[in-house]
Amino acid sequence: MSITREKLAQSLKAEALRLGFSACGISKADFLEDEARKLEAWLTGGHQAGMAWMEGHFDKRTDPRKLVVGAKSVISVIHTYYQPIERPNQPTAGKISRYAWGDDYHDVLKDKLRMLFHWLEDHVGTLHGRAFVDSAPVMDKVWAAKSGLGWIGKNTNLISRTSGSFFFIGELIVDLDLPPDSPIPDYCGSCTHCIDACPTDAIHPTGFVQAEKCISYWTIEHKGTEAPVSLTRQFDQWIFGCDVCQEVCPWNKFKKPTKEPRFEARSGMADTPLQTWMELDLEEFRKRFKGNPIKRTKYEGFKRNIRWVLPDNPSS
Repeated sequence: MSITREKLAQSLKAEALRLGFSACGISKADFLEDEARKLEAWLTGGHQAGMAWMEGHFDKRTDPRKLVVGAKSVISVIHTYYQPIERPNQPTAGKISRYAWGDDYHDVLKDKLRMLFHWLEDHVGTLHGRAFVDSAPVMDKVWAAKSGLGWIGKNTNLISRTSGSFFFIGELIVDLDLPPDSPIPDYCGSCTHCIDACPTDAIHPTGFVQAEKCISYWTIEHKGTEAPVSLTRQFDQWIFGCDVCQEVCPWNKFKKPTKEPRFEARSGMADTPLQTWMELDLEEFRKRFKGNPIKRTKYEGFKRNIRWVLPDNPSS
């Protein structure tokens, strides 16, 4: 290697910014001892609801060396997706989480991470590693926090002092030894805005989310057709995901509008009435949400979510 590890890391971060990432940090690929205990307690408490996949690959989830043989570094990146569009104060409009207004982030971030990997490969020669974007057993928020990109708040989101929390996280796990960055302190302090504002009381005061109460779980991950009426009555028109805990977070006064055109809001994402969404047929659903996160719910799942919050729904 013709340049020092420190200089390489510095150049890598500069390249990440050039590619459009908001920030880049590095941590040592090692066993996550504290996080393993916390994850085990969360699973034992049954707070994963119907997400049985959270119980699998525990060893890979807590040790990146099980995912990439010989892994030495985890390179974490964040990418803002915030669109400066105000939600209309309309009691008939369906609410969709901001992250799902544009193209699927898996595709966008994977493209950029591959370019970052190839850049690194060009500078060091032989390199082994993998790119991850919320698609494998990787504790992305933990690694991003370890690399100094922010801290994990009471709402379990990664929060940055300079960018808030409206961003995606991705990683490169590589067999290259790079100088790690240092974590930063937790700046939530005594603030409980997210806990107090959560419509369904899903955020536990000790700092974890009870998926069995979370609107995002029910409208994205849940595979069944039914939900407790006492819960859906609190959904407040959310039909895909929920942004409440981010919207009330004081640190999001520092949120940054995205410059990535693929994250630009598609037509109608912020203000389409529930009844209009309900009248969508299968062909239009596929057309509207091609290459968009909402396709994950499938047509019937999306209609189910709308039924749960329709004002004239007898079961709501």
